[in-house]
Amino acid sequence: MLVLLILHLVAALLAPLLVRWWGPRACYPLALAPAAAFGWALAQTPTVRDGRAVVETYPWIGQLGLDLAFRLGTLNWLMTLLVGAVGTLVLVYCARYFNPGSIGLARFTAVLVAFAGAMLCVVLADDLLLLYVGWELTTIFSYLLIGHSTERRSSRWAAAQALMVTTLGGLAMLVGFILLGEHAGTYRWSEIAAGSLPGGGYLVTAVLLILAGALSKSAVLPFSSWLPVAMAAPTPVSAYLHAAAMVKAGIYLVGLIAPVLATVGPWRPVVLVTGLATMIVGGWAALRQTDLKLLLAYGTVSQLGLLVVLTGAGTPDAALAGIAMLLAHALFKAALFLIVGVIDHGAGTRDLRELSGLRHGNTPLLVVALLAAASMAGIPPLIGFVAKEAAFAAFTGQPVILAGLVAGTVLTVAYSARFLWGAFADRPGVAPAQLNRIAAPLLVPPALLAVAGLVAGPLAGGLDVVFRPYAELFGAAHTHLALWPGLTPALGLSALVLVAGGALFALRGPLTPLLARLRAPVGGNPGYEWVIGRFDRFAVEVTGATQRGSLPQYLGTILIVLVVLPGGAMIAARPWGERIALWATPLQLVVAVVLGVAAVLAVGARSRLTAMLLVGVTGYGTAMLFVLYGAPDLALTQFLVETATIAVFVLVLRRLPARFSARPLRRSRWLRRAVGAAVGLVTAGLALVAASARGARTISAAFPDLAVAEGYGRNVVNVTLVDIRAWDTMGEIAVLVVAATGVASLAFERSRTGPRPRRQQREARAQRPGRPVWLRGGARLAERQRSIVLEVVTRLIFHTVVLFSLFLLFSGHNAPGGGFSGGLVASLALVVRYLAGGRYELAEAAPIGAGTVLGAGLAVSVGTGVVSLLAGGSVLQSARVDLYLPGIGDFYLVTSLFFDIGVYLVVVGLMLDILRSLGAEVDRHIEAAGGGARGLAVERGEGT
Repeated sequence: MLVLLILHLVAALLAPLLVRWWGPRACYPLALAPAAAFGWALAQTPTVRDGRAVVETYPWIGQLGLDLAFRLGTLNWLMTLLVGAVGTLVLVYCARYFNPGSIGLARFTAVLVAFAGAMLCVVLADDLLLLYVGWELTTIFSYLLIGHSTERRSSRWAAAQALMVTTLGGLAMLVGFILLGEHAGTYRWSEIAAGSLPGGGYLVTAVLLILAGALSKSAVLPFSSWLPVAMAAPTPVSAYLHAAAMVKAGIYLVGLIAPVLATVGPWRPVVLVTGLATMIVGGWAALRQTDLKLLLAYGTVSQLGLLVVLTGAGTPDAALAGIAMLLAHALFKAALFLIVGVIDHGAGTRDLRELSGLRHGNTPLLVVALLAAASMAGIPPLIGFVAKEAAFAAFTGQPVILAGLVAGTVLTVAYSARFLWGAFADRPGVAPAQLNRIAAPLLVPPALLAVAGLVAGPLAGGLDVVFRPYAELFGAAHTHLALWPGLTPALGLSALVLVAGGALFALRGPLTPLLARLRAPVGGNPGYEWVIGRFDRFAVEVTGATQRGSLPQYLGTILIVLVVLPGGAMIAARPWGERIALWATPLQLVVAVVLGVAAVLAVGARSRLTAMLLVGVTGYGTAMLFVLYGAPDLALTQFLVETATIAVFVLVLRRLPARFSARPLRRSRWLRRAVGAAVGLVTAGLALVAASARGARTISAAFPDLAVAEGYGRNVVNVTLVDIRAWDTMGEIAVLVVAATGVASLAFERSRTGPRPRRQQREARAQRPGRPVWLRGGARLAERQRSIVLEVVTRLIFHTVVLFSLFLLFSGHNAPGGGFSGGLVASLALVVRYLAGGRYELAEAAPIGAGTVLGAGLAVSVGTGVVSLLAGGSVLQSARVDLYLPGIGDFYLVTSLFFDIGVYLVVVGLMLDILRSLGAEVDRHIEAAGGGARGLAVERGEGT
């Protein structure tokens, strides 16, 4: 199962490249990923039919007890088949639906394949937290797919609405998962289901929160408004996400947990009431639509209400009907959406008022539509009829629920007929619509789905055998799936439903005024807009009351709260530990005095550059304390970080006034100094209290032995970063990538890098004078901005510094250094090149985009973890490889070195991004502000 997820990930990563090579035809090889999931699930049919489960578990985060746990039972098996089969057919359909050169096609295909993988994670996960990860990934990917047409406001609004509703529901569901998992001591659903559940309000709260997530995902009232709006997405997205995959996630979750939680107090009232209401309201709304896609969207809302009732009722007969309807709905609704795509693609419209005569000359399309619509209406011998019969039979003894199902199914028959009439009928006074020859990739996918619905009806007995293990989780089932159930009350109700639905469609003319008047007093979409508007207004009011635009005020509030609350609690409790030694050597006192003096002078400095340099002195002083305490790795890192920080500050200060303003007043300055001193004392006190309050043995005590035994290195600090606590480092470098993206987004007015580095190289060479120059970028600088000494020093040390950074990288596992330190040294080398020759010199030194370096670093680090997992170890586990080279002898390589290389690249990429944003881009701003002859002189390198 994990291999299937990795296959989808690889396919998603390759999708942009394949689309660049082959255009839309790249969808054919990409379809192999979901096809593999379908084939694998099909191979597991004998196991599932016998009521057994396929289980896979991989260690993940042992400290949290979190594993990659997968489980394939009957319900999971069916959902995997649907996700794989429909995903395959939709990708084949996309190969001809999109034209070569379609905008955003590479992103679309990558996201669609990634969505299929995320949905597969949802339906296969046995761990609730892993299920939630897949759940939120489907939310994010659906947001990107719905908003594919970014130039249209309707697409952006629809994507945002779907994201908002389903994300809030997902967060509520996560809280419910945590309540159940913490009580059970495990997040494995198979173990929670087999254990004891909490009681009282605790369980009721968990159930309601989980139902909120499930109902919001499946667009059940009151969360239905997002699904019709999401029809702004391309039709293949609607066929996959909104018929067979995403909206089924909530139904799947209800069906998964119903065998255990259906007896909890509020479960059945919530599920039955919301489900029936959704079925009737959605069906009635479908009858009022003139857009074929919207008609199917509201029909989907109605059918999802029916599925919630069946899967959540908590009885074996309803569960059997529910799993059959789950299959039937995916087949007929995905087919119908794809048919609408064919019509829209060929006729240029989906408006049934503008369509006429499509039944002529389009017999194959008409036959496919008839089969799919007949299954939706529940006409034999299709699978929709079998599922509807089972649903009626399951509630024969419950007249209120049965009446609701009958009413909703009457509406289903009526809007099924309306769909066929609207798409294919002749209309007087409307010019016949013409469809071009329908390409096979557009017709075959819906045809296969419709034929599958036709074949599945006569095979209902075999489906009954496969589905029965799921139904028996609720108890002994009394009904069976069968094409001919005999002369039963359910069969009579089916006949009544078909007659009533046909009559309702036949009377569509006289009923038009009634259909127009009968609507909810507040629509779902206006209601959503009203709620969002109130939240926006509340946010504006709160912001206006608390955010006055004064940074000192904000910071002062935070610091005063820190002094009063934690500081007051510390003074009241007086948790003082043993007597504290102020220093171990007089040198520490000297450094402390320097630190204190520099800090006091920095507070009183009027020049920004002076203040920055004094703050740098405090940083270097801290590094000296690390040296005196015997921590060379920390000292080296602190020295390098402080130097890089000073360089960044210098770049920023160019755009700020040279001196601080005369404000604040003297009284205010003394208040600020008092607050600063109080914060310093409280922070120092809290650090001492925290250090002396430790009760358990520190886990770092075992790190030296672990570093040698399992990390294969003697530098404990570096081994901790790349092995023992590699997950922390992974998170930190991810934050660095996000920070670099944020810096670039705030600083760049054009693209991330402006002119590409190689283009800058060409420009610099084209304007290079005939005589040799010290540095490439020197020719681009005005004479008064050049320093011969700096150029000479740069020329002498640059390559040596880069080699030294590589030495730190490769030696860091056993000596001071590592990827972070090495990356900082290489970054400082780039800083010197920039200072010596400007942005063109930087482009000469690093002829590659910063984003490429950042992405490569993150990919190398993540890839190291994936490779170790595929090799049979845990994520980011290190291994030792013994090697021999002639002339060198025996040596060994630790695989965590590759993780460290990723860290090195991320640090270099971050500094490169900063230099090109705060450096090169700010240079352009300064030159543009200078204007005239001065700016021209700078560009040409002429002195002024």
